[in-house]
Amino acid sequence: MLNPQLETFVAVAELGSFNQAAKALYVTPSAVIKQINGLETHLGLRLFDRSKRGLTLTKAGESLLADARYMVGYAKDSLERARRASLADAGELVRIGTSPMTPAGFLVDLWPAIHRLQPELKFELVPFENTPQNAREILGNLGRNIDVVAGVYDPAFLASRHCEALSLDSVPLRCAVSVHHPLAGKRRLRLADLTGYELMIIRRGWNRSVDALRDDLEARHHGITIVDFDFYSIDVFNQCEQRDAAILTIDYWHGVHPLFKVLPVDWDYDISFGLMHGPQPSGATQAMLDAVTKVAKI
Repeated sequence: MLNPQLETFVAVAELGSFNQAAKALYVTPSAVIKQINGLETHLGLRLFDRSKRGLTLTKAGESLLADARYMVGYAKDSLERARRASLADAGELVRIGTSPMTPAGFLVDLWPAIHRLQPELKFELVPFENTPQNAREILGNLGRNIDVVAGVYDPAFLASRHCEALSLDSVPLRCAVSVHHPLAGKRRLRLADLTGYELMIIRRGWNRSVDALRDDLEARHHGITIVDFDFYSIDVFNQCEQRDAAILTIDYWHGVHPLFKVLPVDWDYDISFGLMHGPQPSGATQAMLDAVTKVAKI
C-alpha cells in the first residue's frame, strides 16, 4: 500500500537533494536515485531538472508533489489504523478518549503499575473535540472507537448515555475564578465570599449533586447570582473570565484554562468521578479496569 518510490520522491522534493533524502530515509544516495529514476520511467515523466546547482522540480513534479504527500500520508494512516485494529482484535489495545473535560493524565500516571499487572496491554490516547454532540455520540458507543472516558457522572447520566462506570473517587465540588478575579488571592472560599458575584452552574438535570448544591444556594444564599450554562467547554470558561464570574468545577479540571485558579469552598458537596465504559467491555478493557481497581486501591 505504501509506495516507496512516492515516499522517496516527497523526501527529495522537500529536502532538495538526493543526499539529504538518503539521510532522512536511512538509505544510500544511489538507492534514492534508483527510486526516482524508476518512478520517472514508470510514469513517463521527468520530475526533476538536475544541474550542478542542484535539483529543481519540473512542472510535472510540482503537480505530483501535493498529491504524493496526500497519498503517502493516507497510506501511513491506513497502515496505522490496521495496526491498531490488529491489536484490538488480539485483545491488547485500550483506547482512552481525552479532551479538556475528560482528563487522562491520572491514567498515564497509573500506567506503569497497570503494566506490571497486565504487561500485554497497550493503550492509546484518542483526542476528541468536546462538543455536546461528540460527547453524547462517544459515550453512547463506548467500545466502538473509544473504550473508556474519564469524567463525572451520576446514575441518571449513565442511564441516558447507555454506559457504565468504574467509580474512582468522590471529588469535592470547587469554584474556579480567573487569576484576575478579586477572589483569586484567597486560598479557600467561604460562601459569604461569593455574595455579590455570579456563580456559573451547569443546567439543572445534568447531575444530582450539582442540583443539590444549586437548591441549597437558591434557598439560603440569595446574594449569589446563579448563571446557567448548558455544557462544560473552553468557551464556557472564556465566558466566565469575561463576565468576571466564578464557575463550578473539580480539581481534575485544574488545567482546562490557564487563566483560572481552582479554589476549595466551605460547602459539603461531592461528585462521582470515574472511568465510563460500555455495558459489555472488551477483554482488554475489562483487564485494564480490573488493574485500575487494584492499583488505585478503590
